[in-house]
Amino acid sequence: MKRVWRFTSEAAQASRFNQTRHQSNPKSIPILHTAKFTQRRTTTLRQPSIVLDLVSMFKVSIPPYERHLIDGIAILKNKLLCEASDSVRVATILEDNSELLLRSHPVFLELLNLLNSNPSLLLEVFNWRRKRHVSEIDACRNSMNAHEYSKGIKAAGRLKNIDLAVKLFREAEKKGVKITGTYNALMGAFMFNGLADKCHSLFLDMKKDPVCPPSVVTYNIVISVFGRLMLIDHMEAAFKEMAELRLSPNVSTYNYLIGGYISTWMWDDMEKVYQVLKSGPVVPNMKTYLLMIRGYAHLGNLEKMEEIYSLVRDHVNENEMAILRVMICAYCKSSDADRINKVEALLKLIPEEEYRPWLNVLLIKLYARENLLEKMETAINEAFEHKTAVTTASIIKCIVTAYFRLNAIEHLEIFTRRSVFAGWRICHSLYHCKLVMYGSQKDLRKMQNVLEEMDDINMNRNKRTLLIMYKAYWNSGQKSMVLKILGQMFKHGYTVPNDAFPS
Repeated sequence: MKRVWRFTSEAAQASRFNQTRHQSNPKSIPILHTAKFTQRRTTTLRQPSIVLDLVSMFKVSIPPYERHLIDGIAILKNKLLCEASDSVRVATILEDNSELLLRSHPVFLELLNLLNSNPSLLLEVFNWRRKRHVSEIDACRNSMNAHEYSKGIKAAGRLKNIDLAVKLFREAEKKGVKITGTYNALMGAFMFNGLADKCHSLFLDMKKDPVCPPSVVTYNIVISVFGRLMLIDHMEAAFKEMAELRLSPNVSTYNYLIGGYISTWMWDDMEKVYQVLKSGPVVPNMKTYLLMIRGYAHLGNLEKMEEIYSLVRDHVNENEMAILRVMICAYCKSSDADRINKVEALLKLIPEEEYRPWLNVLLIKLYARENLLEKMETAINEAFEHKTAVTTASIIKCIVTAYFRLNAIEHLEIFTRRSVFAGWRICHSLYHCKLVMYGSQKDLRKMQNVLEEMDDINMNRNKRTLLIMYKAYWNSGQKSMVLKILGQMFKHGYTVPNDAFPS
């Protein structure tokens, strides 16, 4: 597909600051011809938080003459949180404070804002007002408004109750209180639940609605959706359309662009967006820095990764365990001379409850390649303790190779027994390594024990097994056993060694 918009520094500057050139017939975002988006295979990269970034648009401030009520709302919030598990008690508290809550929309909305971290309780409070019977005289004052419906839709989305979110949206539409924020809330709910096709469809409906024009938040959602699906052409077209509609991008817009480029490994474009942020009035925020650390880590640019990390070190060390793990992964894959020390410094910052099997396995591989036997076995023991089963043959071979290089046959014996018991991947390499090591010591009895171990787990003797045994018996002068092995090779159609029959 031909790229419809390439993000360059010059183009970005023009889209943000050149507000005088406005086209009367802006180009629409290309509509996909499939009825449903195809979820492409994504990486483990994460984009900025969906709900917090995209649906923070319902900020109706309390009027000055009602500011004295803020403390009362905060106290009420605490009471509700204490009784959150008891629906009857929550309803009683709300009824007891109905005069406070129903005196104005900003007051009630302030309570909903304070309950953002508890969407279940927020929805319960929202439904209390929504279903509350009011007289015809009070109907105008007490009816739900668009901002409150938007908060309810957002909470329903976070609770993965899409049917309720859609129902609330239709209800607001029927009551004539639908606004741009209501659309944004439902789009955000769809996106939060991975319903990209529904999100895009609602966006197209919104563009046809004459009273609810798309906002910056709307386009942020759309850009995020396209970025997550790795539809970069469409993502860039959405960004271009923002400029044509004279909608100035905010920092979240650029964060979603960066996230989209990281998801598709488009490092140059990622860098260009970041440079635009650094040079313009829209400045990077914490999410920007976290994205850039992640991007540089996956790129393998340790210098720039460490540069950004130094700017937000305290925050990352305290709150961003996922970023620390990404950095550890980057060091493990690098050739940095000091990577062991850097990895271990970061590991000390990660609490034990933040254990991740994949990171444990990565550390085993790192220590094995560095021939650090004690550290490797500590990581292996940790995997056994957490019942992490390693099923990748390359990791097992890496461990076996380390034992071989360090001539640690006793350690390899223990590891093999524990691996079989713990359900790890059992490959020929485990036993071949022991055969080679015992063969070099001419310990034929233990070699035979290894063969019996293979028989116990129904592991066949392949060409390499027979070749190792042939060489061991040949070097030990066991001619009868040599002939026996040659017979097995002939039987299975394997090529015999050139020195088997000297002229």
